Amino acid sequence: MRAEEVTTTEKTAIGVAHSKVILIGEHAVVHGQPAIAIPFPLIGVETVIERVPGKIQMDSAFYHGPLNFAPESLQGIVKCIRGTLQYLELPGKDLLIRISSSIPPGKGLGSSASVALSVIRSLFAYANRTYTDKELLDLANIAETHAHGQPSGIDTITINSHSPVWFEKDYPVKYINLAEDFHFIVADSGRVGDTRSSVESVARLLKSAPGRIHRKLERIGDLTHQAKHALEKAGKYILGQLLDEAQKELESLGVSDTGLNRLISVAKKEGALGAKLTGGGNGGCIIALARNEVHSRQLAEKLRKYGAHAVWPFVLKKHEN
Repeated sequence: MRAEEVTTTEKTAIGVAHSKVILIGEHAVVHGQPAIAIPFPLIGVETVIERVPGKIQMDSAFYHGPLNFAPESLQGIVKCIRGTLQYLELPGKDLLIRISSSIPPGKGLGSSASVALSVIRSLFAYANRTYTDKELLDLANIAETHAHGQPSGIDTITINSHSPVWFEKDYPVKYINLAEDFHFIVADSGRVGDTRSSVESVARLLKSAPGRIHRKLERIGDLTHQAKHALEKAGKYILGQLLDEAQKELESLGVSDTGLNRLISVAKKEGALGAKLTGGGNGGCIIALARNEVHSRQLAEKLRKYGAHAVWPFVLKKHEN
């Protein structure tokens, strides 16, 4: 447990979690291929718990009131709260749970997983208990299963990490050491994507045309392997080409859309080394790779000008040994 993630006093406890971005491998990762995800510290969630007599109350941007009456859209986190309370053997009462998030929901940035991890950390802090990574991820999976149906697990693992994550379902997680700094821009299309629906649509395609879709998913897996090599050794120019190739495959799977394609086209026209959707698609965000910090700022400005709802330039830094 890291010191910056939880604090507690006699009457309150706080838990925080940052966001995440999938660099490459989305959709294919659900079907056994690898994916690479990166921590995205520019946006996140803070949960504050106070002891207030009575039924459990929730205070968030989407709902204020008793936990029992939370809307369907919050039932994943409600189940996560109840599951964590039961695990910690805490009574289901006398709590006010305040959730503050700067992560736009439904944009492929790990909003549901970040909220879950933040809430779980705050409840452990309130109970004056430490946690293992496994406990954290198992409890967060309650919310993720409700949100996504068949979650890969990549969101919770990456949000719980400070390094890029190499993720393959049913294999140990690996962490990637970068060869250099990489300058990215995440741009929000302004439209909510539905990860669950996108995942289900790819699953339907796989049933209707198994040979063709398997080849596409395997191609994305191959590109992901090459992207790992680019991050570790080959560098940003190779990585950019791989991001472009992955986008073509995602388009052919039907998970991109006109709005995302337009932002990708703007990024490429302005000199991005590569650009693709990130997350479930059909709404949500794109990620673009810039040449350097100055170019990153220029790309961000152009994407804002051409209709991006929000833009976050950030650098994924090489860690010196």
